[in-house]
Amino acid sequence: MHILITGGNKGIGLSATKLFIRAGWQVTILARHAGELQLECTKHDIDLTNIELIKDLPKLVGDIDVLVNDAGMMNTETYDAYDPTKKEAIVKLNLEAPVELMTVFAESLKSRKGRIINVGSIAGEIGHPDIWYGATKAGLMNATKSFAKLLSPDVSVNAIAPGPVNTDMMQKIPAERLEAMKKNAATGRIAEAEEIAQLIFWLASEAPRQITGSIIDINGGAYLR
Repeated sequence: MHILITGGNKGIGLSATKLFIRAGWQVTILARHAGELQLECTKHDIDLTNIELIKDLPKLVGDIDVLVNDAGMMNTETYDAYDPTKKEAIVKLNLEAPVELMTVFAESLKSRKGRIINVGSIAGEIGHPDIWYGATKAGLMNATKSFAKLLSPDVSVNAIAPGPVNTDMMQKIPAERLEAMKKNAATGRIAEAEEIAQLIFWLASEAPRQITGSIIDINGGAYLR
């Protein structure tokens, strides 16, 4: 089984990369500094904010069974003074790139009865101080539902919506707000990246194919719906 993971060199993506390698999968990762990763997998250095490059990826990567759209970014800009360059970058990386990747790999995934897992966020459900982070994650989760219909019945397409996760991204969060996040969760803590990777693995391998077009929360009970 061949899996393509964007942002597979750090955070949730790195934990997923390690998990799939251990399980014996053929793993390909895309990231700006993928080549620096010291793991036995295929790595391609690519800046996914350059949307034009994505159309050529099927020739480079080959056929895949699973696509994991994990690459993403979050800023610390305020809504009323958002840097236009950062806005453009976050929209391209968090939303346009995943949609384009689902588009260009659609035929390959359909031919292999594949699966797509998009990494959304609780921020796309309840809002976020980084207005464009929340908006792009909400857009990605909506696109998940669209592609589940467009690619059915051949491809199952789902998204996950993690709450705060113990990754480098959390370094941008003030300590007081981080403590508030922990208290808000029923579990009293934030998630570890390995826990999110386990959910990705299940959706990629063992989940019933009747699960499609779903947004699966993994937030420690911080948002119940």
